[in-house]
Amino acid sequence: MARITVEDCIDKFPSRFELVLVASNRARKLYSGENPTVEIDNDKNTVIALREIAEETLTTEQLKNELIQEYQTNTFSEDEEINEIEDNSDENESGTNELDGDDLKQNIENTNNSSEDTYIDTAKYNIENSSEDEKKNDS
Repeated sequence: MARITVEDCIDKFPSRFELVLVASNRARKLYSGENPTVEIDNDKNTVIALREIAEETLTTEQLKNELIQEYQTNTFSEDEEINEIEDNSDENESGTNELDGDDLKQNIENTNNSSEDTYIDTAKYNIENSSEDEKKNDS
């Protein structure tokens, strides 16, 4: 069979957009391992999908329903993300993850003070050690 084009299939669907969506979905299914309903003839999956549509080996309703089912299915990771979002919102409502204004200020002050103390301690250590090094060098 000669190469098939979208023009050969456009009479099967009301719009080019719908035809392209259905044909691309069918091509993905062929790529994932579904058996074609026409001879392969060393063609690519997109050409095979268009040939199936042109030869009407699959009904347009069947192709449309497969496309709809493909978009309606939720993957496990999407469900997990939704559950995590719901869990986080439940925790925030119970107040376990939220800090009120005073607690937040106190945490910031404690963090600042501890970093200042560390800086001061490090500076004292450096001064003490440099004095000892100078005494050793002088003798």
